[in-house]
Amino acid sequence: MRRRDFCRGGLTALAAAALPHRPLYAQADGATALLGLDGKPRSLPQSALAELRAALRGELLTPGDAGYDGARRLWNAAFNRKPALIARCAGAADVARAVSFAATHQLLTAVRGGGHSLSGQSAWDDAFMIDLAPMRAVDVDPQARRARVGAGALLGYLDREAQAFRLATPAGTVADTGVAGLTLGGGVGRLARRFGLSCDNLEAVELVTADGQWRRASAQEHPELFWALRGGGGNFGVVTEFVFRLHPVEPLMFGGALVLPFDNARQTLRNYAEILADAPDELYVDVDLETDRELGRIMSFDVCYSGPQAQAERVLAPLRKLGKPLKDGLRPALYTQLQGSADTPGFSRFGAYVKGGLISGITGPLADAMVEFIEQAPSDALIVWAQHQGGAIGRIAPSATAYFGRGASHNVGLAAFFPMEGDAGAANRAWVKSAWARVEPLTHGNYVNIANTEEEDRVHAAYGANYPRLARLKRQYDPNNLFRLNANIKPV
Repeated sequence: MRRRDFCRGGLTALAAAALPHRPLYAQADGATALLGLDGKPRSLPQSALAELRAALRGELLTPGDAGYDGARRLWNAAFNRKPALIARCAGAADVARAVSFAATHQLLTAVRGGGHSLSGQSAWDDAFMIDLAPMRAVDVDPQARRARVGAGALLGYLDREAQAFRLATPAGTVADTGVAGLTLGGGVGRLARRFGLSCDNLEAVELVTADGQWRRASAQEHPELFWALRGGGGNFGVVTEFVFRLHPVEPLMFGGALVLPFDNARQTLRNYAEILADAPDELYVDVDLETDRELGRIMSFDVCYSGPQAQAERVLAPLRKLGKPLKDGLRPALYTQLQGSADTPGFSRFGAYVKGGLISGITGPLADAMVEFIEQAPSDALIVWAQHQGGAIGRIAPSATAYFGRGASHNVGLAAFFPMEGDAGAANRAWVKSAWARVEPLTHGNYVNIANTEEEDRVHAAYGANYPRLARLKRQYDPNNLFRLNANIKPV
C-alpha cells in the first residue's frame, strides 16, 4: 500500500504507540481530577472550571459534552486519548487564559494545533488540552508578500490562499498537516530546497509563554526566543500566529509520480543518488520502496520541479532513464495539486508507526538495507522512504536556527500502517523496530518532527550542538517544563 495513499487519507507517520488509558474520575464533592505535571491526579473544584469557562470566548469541554470527541481526535487513529478538559481557543486571549490556568494548577498540558501530531502527544489521557483548531485563519498580503497564519491552520489552507496570488512558502508535502507543528519542528517541503525550511521563512511568531504572557518574537523582538522557535518544537510556548515570507511561484509546475519496477532496486537507488548530487534547487525528488497490491514491489518517486516549464523535460530526463516505468505520471501540474491542497480531512482511518533519521547520502549499505526490508516485508503496508533535502536548507549554518540537521541529503524512514481492527498493528510495528535497529547506525541525527520523542537521546540528537543553548532558553521561558508533551528539552 503506497505511502501517499495514506497521506492523502490524512496520515503519514508517528513516533510512538498509544498508551493505556487511565480513567478520569469525579470526586464525591464534585471536584474533578486531572493529571498534574508530576503525573499524579490533582483535584480541581467545579468553581475553578466555571471561572475558566466564563473567561473563554471559545469552549471548555469535558467528556460527554457535544464536540468533545471531535476536539480530542488526532490525525493518527492509533491514538484514542481522552483528555479530562479541552479548552477550544478562539484567539490569543483564550490561549493566555488557558496557559495561565494550566500553570496555576500545574496541570499536564497537551497543545493541539492542526492535530497531525506525529508522536500522539497533542492529546493525553486525563490531561488538560489547549486546542487551537478554531484558530485557522490565513491572511495573505500580496503586496508585502506576507502571510499571517493561525496556529490551527492546515497546510492546504496556506497553499490555496498564497497560490491565489502566485505566491508560496515551503510548507510540507501533505495538505492536512498542521502548519504549527510542521514549522516549529523545521518544515521540509517540496519547495524547501529552493527557499529553505518552513521555519527559515518565518518573519515573526506570536505566542503565549508559560507565564501566561503574550509575546511577539522576531529578529528585532526577543531574538533569542525567535531563534529557539525555528526548529525547537513546542517547548517554549503556545504559538497563536505565524508570519511567513512568501515567494513568487508560478502555479503550474512539473511533477507527479514515477513508478519503477523493483527488479534492480539497489542499483536504481545508487543511480538516483548520483542524479540528485547535481540536481538544481528547483528539483525535489523523494523515493518510496513499497508493495503495491496491483503492481507488487515497486519504487515510487515523488517529483516536483518548480523551475521554468521549458527546462522541465531536460531536467527530468535522467530520472526517466532510471528504468522503464510501470507508471509515468510526470507532467505539468498545479502546485496545489502536487501538494494535495484540496484534501484536508485532518484525520485518518489508519494507525501508523514510524522511525526516521537523517543521512548525508544513500550509501551502498543503506541501499542494501532499504531493499532487503521490502523484500522481507510481511505485509503490503510497510514502506521505506527517503525524503529529499539539501539545496537552500544546507546553505544555512546549523547554529543560525534551532533546526540542526542542515547537512542532510535525505530524511530516511520506515513506516508501518495498519487498520485499527485486527492484530496487524503489532506485527507491523515489530517489523519497523527490527528494521530500524539496522538503519539507525547509518543515520546522523534526526528530524525532530518524526523523532521518537520518548527517547531522550534521540531528542538530543535532533537538536545536536544547539541543545545546550535551547536548554538555557527553556529555563528562561518555561522553568517548570509546562510544555513537555513534545520532543522535550529539559530546563537547565
